[in-house]
Amino acid sequence: MRIFFDNVDFRSSSGPNSFASKLASAFIASGHHITHENPDMQFSFISSTNRLAPTVLRLDGIYFNSEQDWKALNDPIKSSYDAADAVVVQSIFNKRLVTRYFGNRENIHIIRNGTCLDIIEVIPPANISGLSRDRIWFCASSWRPHKRLNDNIRYFHEFAPSDAFLLIAGNNIPDDIDDQRIRKLGNLDWQQLISVMKASSHFLHLAWLDHCPNVVVDARAAGCHIVCSSSGGTEEIVGLNATTIEEDVWNLEPTRLYYPAQLDFNNARKSLNYDSNLDIIHAAEQYLDILKLEN
Repeated sequence: MRIFFDNVDFRSSSGPNSFASKLASAFIASGHHITHENPDMQFSFISSTNRLAPTVLRLDGIYFNSEQDWKALNDPIKSSYDAADAVVVQSIFNKRLVTRYFGNRENIHIIRNGTCLDIIEVIPPANISGLSRDRIWFCASSWRPHKRLNDNIRYFHEFAPSDAFLLIAGNNIPDDIDDQRIRKLGNLDWQQLISVMKASSHFLHLAWLDHCPNVVVDARAAGCHIVCSSSGGTEEIVGLNATTIEEDVWNLEPTRLYYPAQLDFNNARKSLNYDSNLDIIHAAEQYLDILKLEN
């Protein structure tokens, strides 16, 4: 099959583009061709910029921050949603969110994100100053207020061993963190990120209303114990042995996204049992089944 990836920049390391690269590689390994010339199927990410073939739209979440013009920001996504032959969302949470704002439609499918298990297996753990894995905790994101870096740090101080260190990766890390037990790594490429994850015992992702974060899929595949919030779709991908901090259920109304409530760590529990296969090959097979149906 000839597949056109629309609205994708394979040179970018952002979440949607990084996932698109992994998915395209899995398609190629299955004997398909990625091209914009005479495609059999079109695979649009977030919104369609051009329609060259029957189209499957893959959504990465929609806008609901009440401090933005969320309606205008959603307009091109809604138009693409209505026009697509099929739609893929990343989680049960995302399906509830999208259908609440855009309405129900036929051919909407849930496919959770996957990662490259074969590559992760051969990446060696990073050597972090000779520290053993049980002394290293980790978190990574593009840091904005709803990602809750302060809660990650607070959880680390309350529950990590006294001789453990917290490593923080990503952009927008605050300059005012001055803590002898915290080390800021800045932006890492994907293989560096995996290497640090494989050296870490815990991965903290207490973000509010996240959708299906690729970084959590990677951390679980690298063997980290995940600590997450019950909000959003993150809990759907963390596995059976993760820790979830329960918080109030969001009513799906527009909200001040950058003002999340502080978490109460007394509300910790085991994560729910979701069937989440981490292998990008499994995700690719699910996507291909939809593409074949629409072709």
